[in-house]
Amino acid sequence: MLTKKEQRLRRARQTRIRIAAQGVARLTVNRTNLHIYANVISGDGSKVLASASTAESEVRQTLGSAGKGGNIAAAQMIGKRVAEKAKAAGVEKVAFDRAGFAYHGRVKALADAAREAGLQF
Repeated sequence: MLTKKEQRLRRARQTRIRIAAQGVARLTVNRTNLHIYANVISGDGSKVLASASTAESEVRQTLGSAGKGGNIAAAQMIGKRVAEKAKAAGVEKVAFDRAGFAYHGRVKALADAAREAGLQF
């Protein structure tokens, strides 16, 4: 019997293989109950080019009290932030890696905000 996390990672595996074959930078998302994290990882998977999360002190001050990192508004802020950082690092095109999470709610909000901020995927 697979755990919930193992099932999610199993779903993510095929996507990661497909993205690696493309050789393009990938925008990965990790979602927890309290926070959402986004990283832009280089095409060869060797280094993180840009990252943003609701756990950063700067973002937490903007969001306000504890527990506000787990909502759609926070996800939109992180999507915009990671897109700006990626563009500053010279990345325009990425592949979206939802890491086995459903493309719905916070994950979708982050992706849409990153698109609006100028990332192409």
